[in-house]
Amino acid sequence: MIKLYTMKITPPIRILMAKPGLDGHDRGIKVLAAAYRDAGMDVIYLGLRQTPESVVKVAIQEGVDVIALSILSGAHMTIFTKVMELINENKLNNVLVTGGGIIPDEDNKKLSKIGVGKLFGPGTPVQESLEYIQSWVKENRRWLQISQTHF
Repeated sequence: MIKLYTMKITPPIRILMAKPGLDGHDRGIKVLAAAYRDAGMDVIYLGLRQTPESVVKVAIQEGVDVIALSILSGAHMTIFTKVMELINENKLNNVLVTGGGIIPDEDNKKLSKIGVGKLFGPGTPVQESLEYIQSWVKENRRWLQISQTHF
């Protein structure tokens, strides 16, 4: 008897997390990194004082689905803009750039216009950002489908 079926292989979401700039407050991003890991994501945490260049370089090397940045220093416009420029230069079309910090609504709207995804402020439930990332990846990732034949 021949049995044909299609198996969908869905690798875990790969998320790169970093604290760019000079901000040294990393407790929140570490909590999120642990929560995302516990939800089944492959988490790459770069730590403090990263540059946009280092973030995008590692994103390319690691083949990530998501770049999540935590910025509490007020440098969000400069950093997110530079990351988006590097994303576009390197044609990383299927990478979500998201993050959080203290970001005024006006700046949030400007960042959204250049392609930055949803940004989360202090006190946002972890589940909200987790569901947003999972939903975005589900809609934007090119899922691998394999047809197999069994005898």
